[in-house]
Amino acid sequence: MKRKIIKIDEDKCNGCGECIPNCPEGALQIIDGKARLISDLFCDGLGACIGECPLGAISVEEREAEPYNESKVMENVVKAGQSVIKAHLEHLKDHNETEFLNQAVDFLNENKIEIPEIEEKSVPFACPGMKIVDKREEHPPESPVQGGLSSDTIEAEDLPSELRQWPTQLHLVNPQASYFQEADLLVAADCVPFAFNNFHGKYLKGKTLVHFCPKLDDSYEKYVEKLSQIFSLNNIKSITVLKMEVPCCGGTRAIVDAALENSGKNIKIEDITINIP
Repeated sequence: MKRKIIKIDEDKCNGCGECIPNCPEGALQIIDGKARLISDLFCDGLGACIGECPLGAISVEEREAEPYNESKVMENVVKAGQSVIKAHLEHLKDHNETEFLNQAVDFLNENKIEIPEIEEKSVPFACPGMKIVDKREEHPPESPVQGGLSSDTIEAEDLPSELRQWPTQLHLVNPQASYFQEADLLVAADCVPFAFNNFHGKYLKGKTLVHFCPKLDDSYEKYVEKLSQIFSLNNIKSITVLKMEVPCCGGTRAIVDAALENSGKNIKIEDITINIP
């Protein structure tokens, strides 16, 4: 599968080892005087090590890699003791990786290992726009939404947001993000929320959102690959495709169909076309 994973520029790396303590997963080791990624299974691709490299030798790339395996990681982490366990759990919490955090805690419970108290910290090296935010519990499907207001009377308190996660742009989402599990997925063309004034109340409510522009984004294959990963790695309950009536928007459905075929999944699709105002 294609996913985000650490890349090390060997020409820049001087083997200082500053990155090693900030990879509690055990994915990095100093070998022959250079930092090396020893296993795809151990690297979550979130980049905790990037901010510690004084030479800028570490970056994140997207490539074919084995899926990250939390159980394998925990087998390594617990060997290093409570401080490393705590660092790993805080790392997952800081990036809102709720599913992996729960798996880590389950591993500790199953092996009768003390669970350290963890605190949420800021992550200075991570792009805020890519930090996973899962707010589904704050926006249950039955939450009330007011609708039917004319555009000149709408105020912030009249139409509360139904957005339950972040990020939303297909380029930026992590296919393994917790909010994709058991999700009713809304795949929207970029123009739809601007053209339909009650987008949140009628279509977004209770759903997980991804969006893109099939016309302007030169990313057909990348979008097919990303959606294929989302479909393959998660139990997606339903898919709603929301596109504009213009011909170029037909690519939205084409991308979803191609991704679904690649994933081998059979998921019900509802296809909705929005008229130009």
